[in-house]
Amino acid sequence: MDARGGIGGNLAGLDLIAEINRLRKERNAVILAHYYQKPQIQDLADFVGDSLELSRKAAETDADVIAFCGVRFMAETAKILSPQKIVVLPDMDAGCSLEDSCPPGPFKAFREAHPDHMALSYINCSAEVKALSDIIVTSSSAETIIKQLPPEQKIIFGPDKHLGGYLARKLGREMLLWPGVCIVHESFSETELLKLKAQYPDAPIAAHPECPAYIVDHADYVGSTSGILNFAKTMPGDTLIVATEPHIIHQMELALPDKTFIGAPGGDGNCNCNVCPYMALNTLEKLYLALRDLQPRIEMDEELRIAAKRSLDRMLEMASSTVGKGDVGARA
Repeated sequence: MDARGGIGGNLAGLDLIAEINRLRKERNAVILAHYYQKPQIQDLADFVGDSLELSRKAAETDADVIAFCGVRFMAETAKILSPQKIVVLPDMDAGCSLEDSCPPGPFKAFREAHPDHMALSYINCSAEVKALSDIIVTSSSAETIIKQLPPEQKIIFGPDKHLGGYLARKLGREMLLWPGVCIVHESFSETELLKLKAQYPDAPIAAHPECPAYIVDHADYVGSTSGILNFAKTMPGDTLIVATEPHIIHQMELALPDKTFIGAPGGDGNCNCNVCPYMALNTLEKLYLALRDLQPRIEMDEELRIAAKRSLDRMLEMASSTVGKGDVGARA
């Protein structure tokens, strides 16, 4: 595909894919794309996957530059794990509603109000909140980590109340939940999902645990984005209803062209509210400019980086059996 166009006309006439490939070599850059990126960006990337595993994969390379096509907290995580590398994010406004819901100041005060609680924070948070946390978790590692904590250990879980609630119900564990939500996963409609299920009664439903309970309770499989992709590969039948950001379906269709994947509806069934508006900010034009100018660049105070890395390292130690298995795919 010959991608052409520009921002404000400045890039008109450029073959963006050819220019990105040229700059990738000149800069000794690795391009990372989250599963929720547009297909054209996924197809360009060196690695496509979940956020933490992309950062870990990039850290293992000899690249000088990491171009992270995702959102800000993901690029920050890449910088935490690869401080010697330049990390660029195509659009610095690519944030996350979960990160926005949990500012460091209020979270610090909340922690101080509950000094007997251990703070487990979902990776969808800022570096500052990671530094204030005891252990970082991912959707694929949280259960393993919580099971290792003594039953009497009190837990704060943030910032996603739906993921925390799902884990509390599944494990029978009381937790203080920070009241954050993912605007994408909260947009799914139970009514519309049931209508879709009536149309495809034999199709299982796979849901991300960031979805509310009224969606998760209808799911045949609940798991991380990469877990949903793996479920699609092993499930019986040829049709799957997918309750997470719909751009993951691109990887499913590439891997399983003979199967049918249907995105769960959001709102009244006619909106695109289940598409992440933050992920959508990254474009080929912005990726080209980020590689050309090495901006916008993630910068981080070393003291903050070390403090944030401490909670990430704790997770990796406790979740070595789940983190890093089947979470990332290399570009062919």
